[in-house]
Amino acid sequence: MKKLNNTYIQMKNIKLIIPVLASALILVQSCKQPDLSVETSIEVPVGVIEASNSSIEEFINTTGTVFPVKEVSLSSEMAGEYNLQNNPSTGKPYVLGDLVSKDKPVIKLEDEEYVNNLRVRSKEVDLEISKQEYEKQKSLYEKGGVTLRDLKNAEINLINTEYDIEGSRINIAKMSLKAPFTGVIADLPYFTPGTKVIANTMMVKLIDYSQLYLETNLPEKYYSNVDKGFKVYITSYTSPNDTLIGEITQISPSIDPDARTFKCFVNVDNVDKKILPGMFVKADMVINSSENAIVIPKDIIVSRNRNRTVFVVERGVAKQRRITTGLESIDRVEVLSGLEEGESIVSKGFETLRHDSKVRVLR
Repeated sequence: MKKLNNTYIQMKNIKLIIPVLASALILVQSCKQPDLSVETSIEVPVGVIEASNSSIEEFINTTGTVFPVKEVSLSSEMAGEYNLQNNPSTGKPYVLGDLVSKDKPVIKLEDEEYVNNLRVRSKEVDLEISKQEYEKQKSLYEKGGVTLRDLKNAEINLINTEYDIEGSRINIAKMSLKAPFTGVIADLPYFTPGTKVIANTMMVKLIDYSQLYLETNLPEKYYSNVDKGFKVYITSYTSPNDTLIGEITQISPSIDPDARTFKCFVNVDNVDKKILPGMFVKADMVINSSENAIVIPKDIIVSRNRNRTVFVVERGVAKQRRITTGLESIDRVEVLSGLEEGESIVSKGFETLRHDSKVRVLR
């Protein structure tokens, strides 16, 4: 009986040992397997642009309202009956927007009694008589027939007659409102034809907006940055695709002590009439420029630890490159150092890149 018990214990120990030996055997076998290394590489898809030379301009941005360089409001100097003239190009009375040539009448005021009182025709006869009398006195003086005083009196009479008739002609001319320059009608108050209007009544407003001017106020910190002759880009908010070229013509030499600004005038060439007087516009004043520089988009620059960097692709690997920048416009920046012409710069997909990241350039 004791012998059977010993045999049972031995069998039980063997069953416990077998799993342990099996595990050990598996471990030994696995240790004998050769080392396996799995190399994994992830290529980040990116878009690139080529570093190339270009021009760039640095601006001061401001806004303001444009006005016509030539503008006039004609008022009646005399009283008279209202008579709106016809436009020679249409054969109809002038209306808003019509072009009026220089010295052409737009409105005539008629007052027959006033004209008769000026006695223009009789003064013309007086002038003719005065001329004949002066020539007669001059001939007699040369022959010794009259004194110098007689000759001078005849000359004075001639001059006074000339002034008298010229004054009458000027007063008659005041009955006609003529365009002092070639322009368009911007305002034309309505009066019933034949209605008598009094003196000093505004009758018509003419403008020539082929040239405009912009009056703007700039912060005093920019006073040393601007000068006469500097180029200005003028853009209307209602027509952003039409940009005109202007030029700084006047700069105030004083600073407004309350607003801390100085006044600046810009003339704008508007031959094609793309911008209308009174429009609110944006003005970009060019204060510096570079004609041959490497220029890149501003939004591809990564700013880290006060450094400005971009990613450059070299043989399928993104290299983070520190750059030094110069002039800046709204969306572009000049690169002074750190890039060479022709290098491929990551423009899309750079947000997740690290130095030496593998990349795949999208075509």
